[in-house]
Amino acid sequence: MLLPTQTSWVILAGGQASRMGGSDKGLIELNSKPLIEHVLSIMKPQTDRISINANRNFEQYSQYAPVIKDTYPDYVGPLGGMHAGLIHSQTDWVGFVPCDCPNIDPDLVRRFCAQIQSDSDILVAHDGDFHQPVFTMMHKRVLPKLEAFLDRGDRKIILLYNECNTKYVDFSDFPQCFLNLNTPEELQSYQQNHSN
Repeated sequence: MLLPTQTSWVILAGGQASRMGGSDKGLIELNSKPLIEHVLSIMKPQTDRISINANRNFEQYSQYAPVIKDTYPDYVGPLGGMHAGLIHSQTDWVGFVPCDCPNIDPDLVRRFCAQIQSDSDILVAHDGDFHQPVFTMMHKRVLPKLEAFLDRGDRKIILLYNECNTKYVDFSDFPQCFLNLNTPEELQSYQQNHSN
């Protein structure tokens, strides 16, 4: 089994957050704390290597962890953050989680590591009904394929996963792990139901 200490993890906060009115989603407050802090509080006990993929507000994010920005221009979506994470990582395996999910499984890193096989390129979370494509772990050997994919203008994560040896990690016992807050209404509803 791959050890959690042999992996690096990147919190994806580089999006445009158009459904959140363009606000930087990782810095939007939930119960008086930025969303990025909620995610970090769950991830830090699981791994020693965390960075944040961001494309604005670098100073704020750098208070929390090293910040890496997309190397591809014009925002290419989550794959841009994954590409940057793979380039900057000091480990062969790099995991990714979004910045807008406050219910991440506190055992997520170990569960991913337990599913690694020698021929795996990518691992993707599955909630029992759906793939959760931004909860993923990639081996650095995916990098040339990812660059070719982006260079030809492709952006759909699932299409890349179809080109690689992709395995799925079963989280059907904890589907609430993947609840994400995309709109002000979702944020408000979550806050009302989970106030401290």
